[in-house]
Amino acid sequence: MDAIELLKFYFITPQEIIGILTGVLREGLMYSVASLGVYITYKILDFPDMTVDSSFPLGMSITAILLILDVPPILTLCISFIAGALVGVITGIIHVKFGVRDLLSGIIVMTALYSINLRIAGRSNLPVFKKPTIFHLEYFNFLDRSMKTILILLVIVAICKILLDYYLKTKNGYLLRSVGDNEKLVTALAKDKGNVKIIGLAIANGFVAFAGSIFTHDRGFFEISAGTGTLVIAVSNVIIGMQIAKRIKCISDTTAVIIGSILYRACISIALSWGLEPRDLKLITASLLLIILVMNSIKRKNKVA
Repeated sequence: MDAIELLKFYFITPQEIIGILTGVLREGLMYSVASLGVYITYKILDFPDMTVDSSFPLGMSITAILLILDVPPILTLCISFIAGALVGVITGIIHVKFGVRDLLSGIIVMTALYSINLRIAGRSNLPVFKKPTIFHLEYFNFLDRSMKTILILLVIVAICKILLDYYLKTKNGYLLRSVGDNEKLVTALAKDKGNVKIIGLAIANGFVAFAGSIFTHDRGFFEISAGTGTLVIAVSNVIIGMQIAKRIKCISDTTAVIIGSILYRACISIALSWGLEPRDLKLITASLLLIILVMNSIKRKNKVA
């Protein structure tokens, strides 16, 4: 049985496979930007930042309103990043300056942002289908719509990765890594570890809000519940990426996180293709994260043994 017959046997045409792969790349690249932000909080700072579940829809709500006001699409991305960064600063200040535990500080800001997002958008669902977005740029009109979207996403993700890599190689970037690995070292260098942590949270939530902005550009609407589970998805992407980085030494952590995001989205697509419905998506997401965490735990125990 050749490849074509095998595809027909499973009732999947080559066009359908291309469609699935395109969807996986599209979703994976969009969430990879948020995953780069969570990489900072989860992997570098070891900070369980629940803020991201609301900073994602924050980027969505701001973008939706700005598009309605005919603000240039690219500018909406920058404004969303700044708004997310400010939210990260607030979370950091609550934790560092007021001594609130990391998890609680994130929950406080996440809860407050729910109402703020509704205030910004004016309602829980705001469509912007007829407004021009970053995916309507004329530079790539020689491609069909799907390939044009993927190419634009690749450019955006590449820019985000390069900028983050550059920052992590600067003096401030090394200080950020040190806060997560050895806080005493930062103090020994006469640097305020709290301020470094606040900067890290700002960058992380900036990336997450930036991803929310991209999501609105792609989907054409704001939805208040769209951010639910963002942290779980992003953490899963980061964990998968870190496992890849351990096995393939030649790629950087940020590249691995992007690959992890695409692979995670592929797992979701496979689960849905097995008959699960879109309403089961959150269940699938939680189950995949649980499986990943359990497998990591088993591997650690085997190494100790």
